[in-house]
Amino acid sequence: MGAVAVEDVDRQIHNGFRLLRFAPDIEAPFLRDYVAARVRLAPIWAVIGILIYDLVYFGDATMMSDVFSELVVVRFLIFTPFVIASVLAVRRWPNALLYDLLSIAIALLGVTLPMSVAVNSHSPYMFVYQNGNVAAFLFFVIALRPRFAAIVIGLVLMCASHFTTTSLTGAFDAVTHSGIVTFYVTVSIFLAMSAYFMEQKDRMNFLNQLRGSMLHAQLEQKSERDELTGLLNRHSLARVREAVWRGQGSAASVAVIMLDIDRFKLFNDVHGHIEGDDCIRAVSRCICREVGGAGETFRFGGEEILVLMANAEVEAAYVMAERIRSAIESLGIPHHGLADGHVVTASLGVACGKSSEQSLEDLLKGADAALYNSKRNGRNAVSVSGGGTGVSLQRSQADDGDDASLAMAG
Repeated sequence: MGAVAVEDVDRQIHNGFRLLRFAPDIEAPFLRDYVAARVRLAPIWAVIGILIYDLVYFGDATMMSDVFSELVVVRFLIFTPFVIASVLAVRRWPNALLYDLLSIAIALLGVTLPMSVAVNSHSPYMFVYQNGNVAAFLFFVIALRPRFAAIVIGLVLMCASHFTTTSLTGAFDAVTHSGIVTFYVTVSIFLAMSAYFMEQKDRMNFLNQLRGSMLHAQLEQKSERDELTGLLNRHSLARVREAVWRGQGSAASVAVIMLDIDRFKLFNDVHGHIEGDDCIRAVSRCICREVGGAGETFRFGGEEILVLMANAEVEAAYVMAERIRSAIESLGIPHHGLADGHVVTASLGVACGKSSEQSLEDLLKGADAALYNSKRNGRNAVSVSGGGTGVSLQRSQADDGDDASLAMAG
């Protein structure tokens, strides 16, 4: 389903599906949904079907007493175990084709078994008895509800079996037998037509539900994403905070990296807001590449970007911040508001603590303080807050591009 777009669903709705078949990318999730629904109901219909089928035991005793023992065998020792085995099979191997084939087999057995025994009966109630197979036709189409092609195949086989066995009984003259054939063919046509329209309705409902769920997912994504950068926004930060602070153990450490693009207001004034937006997008993409799956990246406000890393110690967070700082500088985005040769850089602040001891707000304050420490020390730097200890690690780089040094700052 991940490869399907809303446009694909709209195209399928517009083009229709008279042959009851979707495009492959849509057919695959439809079949998964189809199988899940059938497998879920299979035990229920099995119990109901077996109960009804085996209760005909009383009709066998009164109408077909001369072959009653054989009918008991086919109902209780053949049909019932086969249905139970079929339910177990589709639950073990949920597959659309398997479900359709087993549905056909159940329906065909349901029609064939009692009538194959009745061939040897001399009961005067044969006409009434054979009418009971109408229930098997109805159960196959309405309760089991395999796909349309399977229903057509099943109805043809059931009709062929019923017409053959009723003829072999010798209980009906040509006119009566032709009436039986006409009746079952008519019933089968109506059942096939209703099955076609039922599946068409099911498929249209599936398309509408799929489209609705995809639109809902798009809205949810938009509500959690910053429109300019595609990063998570502050609304989604609340959701992530719940997951980290309530979902992690008491000893879990959480790291926060706060980033601010250096002299971005000057960049906007000199380059204009369009290039300013391009700059923020480029920096955001760069940060996402560096962070990858190690954390979540948010646009915190303006040119401020936040990275939240669960289960990360301060050393790992510092290394990540350094990678981000270096990668942004390596983008080489010219900053014409500064001296010739200067490029866009960023200052970063890092804070780390245990989720059981510090809230997100505490870490944000520490990261923000460390960020401004980086700015005070020449920008294009990383400072690490001591999380309330009064000690921080600071990585600073002179504006002239000299080699950086790592120092302790109290």
